[in-house]
Amino acid sequence: MVAPAVPEIYDDEDVYAAIDARTESLQNLRELGPPDLVYLVKQSKTNPNRQIGVYHHVTGIEASSSASLAAYVNTLTYSPNDKTHKVVSGIYCCYNAFSHLDMRVEVKIPGSLESYCIDERGEKRVATDALWLETFLCGVLRAYYYADDGNGDMIKKIVGVRRFNPITNTETEQKFLDAAEKLFFMGRQLSSDPETQVPNTVANHLASGLLKYIRTTGRYASGINIFEKLRTRDIEVSSLLARVLIEADEEVQAVRLMHDALQEVPMDYALLDCQAAFCLSKGEGELALECAKRAVTAAPSEFTTWARLVEAYIFLEQWDQALLTLNSCPMFTYQDRDSPRMPPPARVMLPILPESMLDEIDEGQPKQGEPPDFVHPSLRKLHAANYQGTFKKAYELLTRIAAAIGWDQLLKIRSDVFVMEEEYRMERQYAAKSRQASSKNASTTAIHQSPSPAPDTNGSTEPESESAEQTNGDTNNHDGSGEGNPIEKPEQSVASEAVKSGNDDPDSEHASYARFHNKRLCERWLDNLFMVLYEDLRIYTIWRTDMAQSRQQAVEYKKTATEWEILGELAERLHHFDEAIEAYQHCLSIRFSPKAMRGILRMYEKQGDTRGMLNALIRLIAWQYRWYSEFSPGLLQVLRRLIEEEGAVKVRSIVQATNLPQPVLDLTHSYCQLCATFRSTSSD
Repeated sequence: MVAPAVPEIYDDEDVYAAIDARTESLQNLRELGPPDLVYLVKQSKTNPNRQIGVYHHVTGIEASSSASLAAYVNTLTYSPNDKTHKVVSGIYCCYNAFSHLDMRVEVKIPGSLESYCIDERGEKRVATDALWLETFLCGVLRAYYYADDGNGDMIKKIVGVRRFNPITNTETEQKFLDAAEKLFFMGRQLSSDPETQVPNTVANHLASGLLKYIRTTGRYASGINIFEKLRTRDIEVSSLLARVLIEADEEVQAVRLMHDALQEVPMDYALLDCQAAFCLSKGEGELALECAKRAVTAAPSEFTTWARLVEAYIFLEQWDQALLTLNSCPMFTYQDRDSPRMPPPARVMLPILPESMLDEIDEGQPKQGEPPDFVHPSLRKLHAANYQGTFKKAYELLTRIAAAIGWDQLLKIRSDVFVMEEEYRMERQYAAKSRQASSKNASTTAIHQSPSPAPDTNGSTEPESESAEQTNGDTNNHDGSGEGNPIEKPEQSVASEAVKSGNDDPDSEHASYARFHNKRLCERWLDNLFMVLYEDLRIYTIWRTDMAQSRQQAVEYKKTATEWEILGELAERLHHFDEAIEAYQHCLSIRFSPKAMRGILRMYEKQGDTRGMLNALIRLIAWQYRWYSEFSPGLLQVLRRLIEEEGAVKVRSIVQATNLPQPVLDLTHSYCQLCATFRSTSSD
C-alpha cells in the first residue's frame, strides 16, 4: 500500500526554530510525550547558500534503533511537490517518557549519521541500548494514544501528523510484548488516564496501551500469555488478566481467577472493580453493588470505584443513592495529552494523494479563505461538549439517570437529598426569629427585625433565571410561543462554603429540622452539571419542537452542516440515538463529516447492518488516509469484529462490489489484510 502524503510545515526564516522549541518544551512534558518530530533542512538547487527548514509529526515508526529512524528520514529525500529544493539533512526526534529524554538521530544526506539524546536541561547524553528499548515501547504506546478513533477529533487537534500502524506483523508484536514485559513494572512512571488519581501497577499508560492493543487486534492469546507471566511476579496483575479473559470469552476461567486472587489480596480495588463490572454485565445488580462498595472502601480517593458504584445504583434504580454517590466522587483536574508547542509557521503545505481522493468527501468542504459555517450562539455555548476526564464521565452518569427517570423526577430527587438554597434560607430566617424572641435586648431586636429579602428576589439566581428566559428559544427558528422555558430550570442548592458553624445552624427544635438535617450539601461541581444538563435539555427540546412544527407546516428546517453535527452530538449525549442519527444524516446530506459518519457507523453496529457498516468504514478509512493517517485502532477493531461475524470472503466481496474508485477500496482491503496477517477469527 502506498504511504500517506507528507505534510510540510515551513519554519519561519530561522532554520531549526522548531527543534529549539521542542527542546525547550521537554521540561514541561508530563505524559507519554508529543508525537515524533521529523525536521528536514532543504537547500535551493539554484542558490546553495539559501536553506529552509520544514517539518511534520509522525507516530508508529519503529524506534528500536537509530538505523530505523534514519531509514524513515531517507524516505523523505524526494518530494514530488518541491522540485526547486533538495534535502541536505534531517533530524528525527522521539521522546523517551521513561527516562525523560528526547532521542535524536541526525542524518546528513549523503553521508553521516549521529544518534544522541537530549535531557530536560537541553544537554547531550549518550544513547544506550537500554534507552532505545524504552523509546521503542513509548513509540508503540504513543501510536495508539495519539491515534484517531474515526471521528476526526484527534486529527484536527494537531496539524500535519502522519500516523502509521506500529505493529504490522507477528514479529513486531513479539518485540513489543517482550519490551512491555521487561518494562511493565516501570509503567507507573508514564502517568495514566485522566480518570486515575494515582498511577499504579495496573492503572497507567503502559497497562492501558497493552489492553488497547489486545482489544484492537483480538490477540487475546498473546495478552493472556504476557499477563499470566507478569502475574507470577505480582498478584495485582490478576485484574488485567481477568479483563482479557472476559473479552476472550473465557468467563469461567476469569471468575475463578478473580475469586482466587481476592483470597490473597481481598482489598485490591482493581479486582473488585473488575468483579463489579462483570456482575453488571450479567444483570446481577445486587452482587455488583457489594463488589463496588468494597472497591470504594479499598480506594476511596479513586474516581473509577465511585463511578462504578453509581452505575450499580443506576442499574438497581436506586436513584437517590445514585445521586448521593455521584456527589461523593473525587474529581480531578483534566491533564491533556502532551502536544507539540511550535513557533507559528511561515506556511503549511497539506498535499493530497490521488489514492485518497473521493468526490463525496471533498465536495462541499469549505475552501481556504471562506468563512466557517454559521453556528448559533446557543449551540456554541453548550459546555457539556467540552467536558473531559472525570467531569465527562460524571456528566454521562447524570444524563443516564435523567434519560431513565425524566428531568422533573430528577429535580424532585435532587431536592429530596440535597439542601436547597431556598429551604436553607428559610431555616436561617426561622432560627434568627427564634433567637430574637428569646432576646431581651431591644436594640438587638430592632436590628434583627429589618425586612429580609423575599424568596423570589434571591440575588444569586435571579440574573441567571432572567438570562435563561431571554435566550429561551434561541436556536435559528425558536418556537415563538412565548410560553417561557420548555423545561423547569433547576433551583440553586446550597454551596458548602455558604454553610457556617455555630449560631448559623438551623434551630434543632424546629419541626422540619430533622428532615433538613438528614440532607447533604451538593458539591458545587455537581450543581454546575445540573445547570449544564438543563441547558442541553432546553436546547434539545426547542430543536425537537421546532422540527415538529416545520413538518406540520411543510416548511424546510434549515441548519448548517456544523449545527447539525452539534445537534447530533447533543442528542447522543442525552441518549436520544434515533434523533442523533437523524441530525448526522442531515449533516452528511450537506457535506462529509467524520464525526457524523462515525455516529452513523455506531447505528449500523447496533442494527447489525453489514453493508451499512462497510459503506461507512470505507469512507472513514479514506478520510483518515486523506489526512495522513493509515491507521485507526477504532476502525480496525470494528472491521475485525465484522470479519469474525461475517467471514473475510463476504466482507471483501461487499467492499469490492461498492461503486467507488479502486484505490479507495484498496485502503479498506489493507485493513482486512492486517486481520489475515494476525490470523483473526474467520479471516482466512
